Amino acid sequence: MLSPRTDAGAGAATDLSQPLLWNRNGVHAGALVVMPVVANGHGGGDKLKGAPKAKDKYWKDVDQPDDMAAAPDLENGGGRPLLFSNRRVKNIILCPYRVLILIRVITVILFVGWRIKHNNSDVMWFWMMSVVADVWFSLSWLSYQLPKYNPVKRIPDLATLRKQYDTPGRSSQLPSIDVIVTTASATDEPILYTMNCVLSILAADYHIGRCNCYLSDDSGSLVLYEALVETAKFAALWVPFCRKHQIEPRAPESYFELKGPLYGGTPHKEFFQDYKHLGTQYEEFKKNLDMLPNTIHQRSGTYSKTGTEDEDAKVTWMADGTQWPGTWLDPAEKHRAGHHAGIVKIVQSHPEHVVQPGVQESLDNPLSFDDVDVRLPMLVYVAREKSPGIEHNKKAGALNAELRISALLSNAPFFINFDCDHYINNSEALRAAVCFMLDPREGDNTGFVQFPQRFDNVDPTDRYGNHNRVFFDGAMYGLNGQQGPTYLGTGCMFRPLALYGIDPPCWRAEDIIVDSNRFGNSLPFLNSVLAAIKQEEGVTLPPPLDDSFLEEMTKVVSCSYDDSTDWGRGIGYIYNMATEDIVTGFRIHGQGWCSMYVTMEREAFRGTAPINLTERLRQIVRWSGGSLEMFFSHISPLFAGRRLSLVQRLSYINFTIYPLTSLFILMYAFCPVMWLLPTEILIQRPYTRYIVYLIIVVAMIHVIGMFEIMWAGITWLDWWRNEQFFMIGSVTAYPTAVLHMVVNILTKKGIHFRVTTKQPVADTDDKYAEMYEVHWVPMMVPAVVVLFSNILAIGVAIGKSVLYMGTWSVAQKRHGALGLLFNLWIMVLLYPFALAIIGRWAKRTGILFILLPIAFLATALMYIGIHTFLLHFFPSMLV
Repeated sequence: MLSPRTDAGAGAATDLSQPLLWNRNGVHAGALVVMPVVANGHGGGDKLKGAPKAKDKYWKDVDQPDDMAAAPDLENGGGRPLLFSNRRVKNIILCPYRVLILIRVITVILFVGWRIKHNNSDVMWFWMMSVVADVWFSLSWLSYQLPKYNPVKRIPDLATLRKQYDTPGRSSQLPSIDVIVTTASATDEPILYTMNCVLSILAADYHIGRCNCYLSDDSGSLVLYEALVETAKFAALWVPFCRKHQIEPRAPESYFELKGPLYGGTPHKEFFQDYKHLGTQYEEFKKNLDMLPNTIHQRSGTYSKTGTEDEDAKVTWMADGTQWPGTWLDPAEKHRAGHHAGIVKIVQSHPEHVVQPGVQESLDNPLSFDDVDVRLPMLVYVAREKSPGIEHNKKAGALNAELRISALLSNAPFFINFDCDHYINNSEALRAAVCFMLDPREGDNTGFVQFPQRFDNVDPTDRYGNHNRVFFDGAMYGLNGQQGPTYLGTGCMFRPLALYGIDPPCWRAEDIIVDSNRFGNSLPFLNSVLAAIKQEEGVTLPPPLDDSFLEEMTKVVSCSYDDSTDWGRGIGYIYNMATEDIVTGFRIHGQGWCSMYVTMEREAFRGTAPINLTERLRQIVRWSGGSLEMFFSHISPLFAGRRLSLVQRLSYINFTIYPLTSLFILMYAFCPVMWLLPTEILIQRPYTRYIVYLIIVVAMIHVIGMFEIMWAGITWLDWWRNEQFFMIGSVTAYPTAVLHMVVNILTKKGIHFRVTTKQPVADTDDKYAEMYEVHWVPMMVPAVVVLFSNILAIGVAIGKSVLYMGTWSVAQKRHGALGLLFNLWIMVLLYPFALAIIGRWAKRTGILFILLPIAFLATALMYIGIHTFLLHFFPSMLV
């Protein structure tokens, strides 16, 4: 279903049976080329002129070559300036860091060699498995560590970008950007989060006529569409307010929760008046959103009473008195979840290309927006068609539909996607990404620009490792020095050509065939691909929405458009995987594109994360299961990706096979049950030397980690939480993902996709109430068994010490102490899990320091009592 517009434009018809051919001399006559339209813009100040100061103590600027060749500047005839700078870790940190990595590699080789040479164990089959595990751990660690031998930070030069491309008083040369927000469910994903994301995009510091916002609603819900309409109304006040006062962040929910200074400049009366009025209007806006379900229900009931058909009783009606083509409140055929028509509605039209003065004060609007551009970017609602029996390919399918729709309506040279629970925290973030795309060095060969993920709702101690700083600020900086970071699913700007499966300029053939067999049978879309290949970076106005164009828009969001094409394989986001992100990034890297990782002083984007352990584990199962699917698929990093560098390939192998490590960790985690046996069983002899070597090998990881903490700018708590949650995942989520993978291989059924619920727990007194909710799931059973096995083992060890301390030899005492150290280490790693399973008692984090000793002593006393009983009545059982 499509809503009409009255914009002027032109269309053309061509025989689709003939492929369209682009070469370096021009375009086939059948192509439709949209001429760029240039507009003036009003931008904000250069808030981030210099490089980041925080966390840069151990970094140094990298000098650029004096003979750097620059592409010609079309306006001034000079060379294009460099738009980002590189930073590398200082040698005083980097050299010892590299030496330690080398020393540990040598140490591990010697350790494994020593174990094989001294193949003496009480349980040989377990010894063999442990040697294999040690080799696996070593190779896995090395593949993860190698990319970090050359970490690189890349800092966008926003001041130079503004000076070169967006100087006030002349036509802006900034390229257009299509911004996509995806949401799968208005139930599991709060509407308020989604609308805040949209508002932050509309208020971003980017040229108004060159930023287009699309909301992808995979549920086809009228509530989300009407919420978007309400958002556009509120944005008419919010966006000019943001531009006038240059506030940060520009998501109102986060902004009005700020404590401290609310205004970057000198506070004055007008700002506080505007602030108070916007606060009132925002509360009214939230009430309107909350009332939408009831409003729609009452309206539909009223219209249904006047209907003449029986089916009218189920119809969900829009505000204009027409039937909603998506899902209805009372599900019906062709109007229910998974079965509804495609919908494209332009909520906010593309702005005029003339800067208009602000609206004057009135009774309804007491704010003065003189000299403020009050126009809004184009805002579009999209819900792709769904039909029973047809695979919809989850988020990847929704993004591919958005990619096609945006190509028809605006065809921007850059395309950035957001999950609905994220928002723009730094209004210049879009400019920062563009810096990398337009840089004269590798800009043309950059397929995507990835931003770090940051979260608002995580508890101060980050109990379940949601911030994952070791990955975002460690591993990603390492890959930044290689072919580039992986695609992380959100906060990533793409060059559509990379998504279209077209090679980068450094590998591109002279002739590129664009035909319906690969891209689908929509001529306007084929023409948009040709225009993208020509890299026409002007403004594309939406063409007139006549019947033929409405039909084309309906076609590209239809559920059958992908059939018999390369969509989901060699074009767009990849299908048939539980996670579309890593495999899509791999496919782009494999074609020779590079990627960039952005560092900004003020974090670019922020979002929400699941702080409930069960939801967090479900998220990890999907991620790790999708990684394993990729490893065992036809696009495995072992063989696919013909243009990957060796180190980049090793990184992808590590990212896709790491869940298998959990099988060996789980094996070691159950070792404490040996304490429950009456006789001493040793994995490796000589045992003391084995444990000492093992301690050295493990300790070296943490010594290397200390250097990573320094150059990555993270804290020891960040590092430690990463260690703890990897252990928790290894006895819960990762084995579950491996089991799913085995089932997938045997039955050819993929991993079930479950949207992570983001609805907060209704507890106004505790911001982190959700964290203390306990939702038991089967994957938690192994962790519980491991936890209680260790508690029993430590208790039994204490009991044996009391009973046998006088009879044990020195070697036995030493062996017992070393074994007990291993038990305690596992307990420390599982500490956050232990807090999770005691529910609201965990609000007092120190309670485990009371409960665990009590459990240890109770187990010890129980063991002593049982031993005494058996000694007196059944002494033969203790022999």
